[in-house]
Amino acid sequence: MLKLAAAALLPLSLIAAPAAAQTADMKTWVDAKTGHKVVRVSDAPGNYALYFNYNAYTPNGDTMIFSTAQGIQAMDMKTWKIRPVLRRRGIRLLFAGHKTRSAYFAQGERSGGTVSIWAADIDTGRVRKIADVPAGSQIDTINADETLLAGQIALEQRELQPGTRGRDPKTDQAAYAANGPDGRPLPYAEAKEVRLNERLEAKIPMEIFTVNVKTGERRTIVKSTDWLNHLQFSPADPTLLMYCHEGPWHKVDRIWTVRTDGTQNTKIHARTMNMEIAGHEFWSPDGRTIWYDLQTPRGQDFWLAGYDVNTGKRRWYHLERNEWSVHYNVSDDGRLFSGDGGDPEMVAHAPDGKYMYLFRPHDIPDVAGIHADNAEALIAPGTFAAEKLVDMGKQDYKLEPNGRFSPDGRWLFFRANIEGAPAIYAVATEKAK
Repeated sequence: MLKLAAAALLPLSLIAAPAAAQTADMKTWVDAKTGHKVVRVSDAPGNYALYFNYNAYTPNGDTMIFSTAQGIQAMDMKTWKIRPVLRRRGIRLLFAGHKTRSAYFAQGERSGGTVSIWAADIDTGRVRKIADVPAGSQIDTINADETLLAGQIALEQRELQPGTRGRDPKTDQAAYAANGPDGRPLPYAEAKEVRLNERLEAKIPMEIFTVNVKTGERRTIVKSTDWLNHLQFSPADPTLLMYCHEGPWHKVDRIWTVRTDGTQNTKIHARTMNMEIAGHEFWSPDGRTIWYDLQTPRGQDFWLAGYDVNTGKRRWYHLERNEWSVHYNVSDDGRLFSGDGGDPEMVAHAPDGKYMYLFRPHDIPDVAGIHADNAEALIAPGTFAAEKLVDMGKQDYKLEPNGRFSPDGRWLFFRANIEGAPAIYAVATEKAK
C-alpha cells in the first residue's frame, strides 16, 4: 500500500523551502550543477540518518525519525519542524515501527552482559522495554505486524580492523588498513576486502534469532559458521526474513530468505561466473521484490537486479559505470529509483560518479511486438534514465550517503560530509523553478 505524507497534498512550491520551520542548522540552496534544491536538515553533533534499508517513517508517513548525540529526533514531513522524541545519550536508534508510531532503540551493555531493546512513542516520548538480548547482538529489523524483532550474534567477538574498537564516528566505518602481497599499503576499499575476508575465514559460530515483542522470548532460527548479516523482514509478510552471507562478495552467494520458523532457507541469487558479485540487497516497499546491486563481473558491468518473491521473475536494469552507487533505493510507488554514487577508488572506479542520482526505469520491449515463447522464464532487461540530483564532489565516501525517498517521492534524504562535518540532507526530486 502506498503511504503518502501530508506534504504530498501540497504543491512542491510550498514544501520546497520550509523556511518557517527551519531550525538554526537548516539551510537551503540550489545545486549549481544539477538545478535541484538541497536542504541541510541537521548538522547537530552525533547526527545519524538511518541506514538505507531501515524504516525511518511513521506508518502514515507524516514523520521521519533520526538521532543526534542528544537522543531521538522527529521531523514533521509537512512543516519540517524538528522536535525531540527522547532525550537520552548513549542509545542507538534502530528503526520506526510499521504499524505503531514507535521508534525502536538499543541501549548499551549492562552489568549482566546484555543489551536492552526499547520502544519510544514518537508523539509522547513514553518508553517501554521490549527485551534484553546478549551483549554483541545486533537487532536489525522488525516484521510487518510488529510482533517480532530479528537479530544476529557471533559467539566470538572480533573487530574487523585489528587494534581498533567500533567505528569511526566521522565515517561510520572501521578504519580499514592492510598491506598487499607486495607489502605496500592497500587503498581503503581493498583493505576493507582483506579484513572482510579474514572475518569470513575465521568461521565464527553465529546465530540468527527472533525476539517476541510482547513477551521478549528469543528463538534461534539459523545457525552457521558462515558470516550472517544484513537482516531485513519483508514489509508485507511478517513471517519472511531476508539475510545475507557476508564477506567478499565474489566468494559468497550472499542473498537468502528464511521463514521465522526456520524453514524454507532459500538462496535468492546464485553466481554464474567468476568474480560476479551481488549485494546491498533491499526490499521494495510493497514487499514483492528484492532489489540488489549486481555486477557481471565485478567492476565491469553494472545492474540493479530485482527478484519477485511471489513469482520468481527476475528484472535487471543496466547502469553505466559513473552511475554505479554504493546503495540504491526505490520510491514507495516503485516508479523512481535512487543511487548515491561512488568515488574513483571504489568497485566501479568511476571517473565521474560522485553524485546523488535519480533513476527512471525503462523496460526493453520485444522487437516488432514478437514475444519469445520462453520470455517469462528469462530475465526481463531494462535501462535507467539517470538524472543528477546533488554534486557530491567534496564527499568522502567512507561515509556512505544511504539515500532514502520521502513517502511521497518528492525528496531524497541522505547523509554527507560535503560541507566538512557529517550532516543530514534532503534534495528535491523535481528541479527547482
